Amino acid sequence: MLHQIRAHVFVSGKVQGVGYRYATVDTATHLGINGWVRNLSDRRVEAVFEGRQEVVEEMIRWCHQGPPDSVVKDVLIEYEEPEHLQGFQVRR
Repeated sequence: MLHQIRAHVFVSGKVQGVGYRYATVDTATHLGINGWVRNLSDRRVEAVFEGRQEVVEEMIRWCHQGPPDSVVKDVLIEYEEPEHLQGFQVRR
């Protein structure tokens, strides 16, 4: 099995109310990444991405851009041990 990594990501800026979570699901699903995404009460978006290193890094690059109506100010990344999640979903 190819080496899997896990990135725990916190995105700040204008990232709520702009379709960020659903665009994240679409992008992660397209790339074949497992994990989840959710809004936080402090107006940030939190996500976990698990997959091959180069694909997770591509997803992180996408997070800096986000969907068209978002304005990303910062992306904080913490690397963790993979939990071998299956699929990608919005968490509440």
